[in-house]
Amino acid sequence: MLTFNIRGENIEVTDAIRDYVQKRISKLEKYFENNVEAIAHINLKVYQNKTAKVEVTIPLPYLTLRAEETSPDLYASVDLVTDKLERQIRKFKTKVNRKSREKGYKNLDFVPESAEDKASDSNALEVVRTKRVSLKPMDNEEAILQMDMLGHDFFIYQDAETDGVSIVYRRNDGRYGLIEAGDEA
Repeated sequence: MLTFNIRGENIEVTDAIRDYVQKRISKLEKYFENNVEAIAHINLKVYQNKTAKVEVTIPLPYLTLRAEETSPDLYASVDLVTDKLERQIRKFKTKVNRKSREKGYKNLDFVPESAEDKASDSNALEVVRTKRVSLKPMDNEEAILQMDMLGHDFFIYQDAETDGVSIVYRRNDGRYGLIEAGDEA
């Protein structure tokens, strides 16, 4: 059973908005057993450029579901974030069910998979292409330029300063992120 904690930033959460959010997020309950109690934390933001951002966090004992989406329409953002959460649940459910078959565990508070779920989930986790790359030493700016030239969303390279493996990626906000691989977390 999901309990809702809905907050609004720069927007008044009307009954219509509250009902719509609860109706859409409640659809995720079909993936859980009846005994699951969780609080869905939903944050609605409206920016000056009239875009709406919806953030949803559902902490569970074994998994934290979290998704955020931004679009020109608040209701569309709610739909997009619900779809994203559903994909996360299905992916996790497939992983849990695969491990439970291997080790003999019971499913962790998830409703058993149907044959349709199994078919679609196994296709979603299938590797369809393998690519081998040799890492060229370079700095962050050169890696970003290479990524942009190739039209990719990420680029793996060897950092010229540290000799470690690094990844630059394009964030949803259009800026860039950097992941540095190493022994420390």
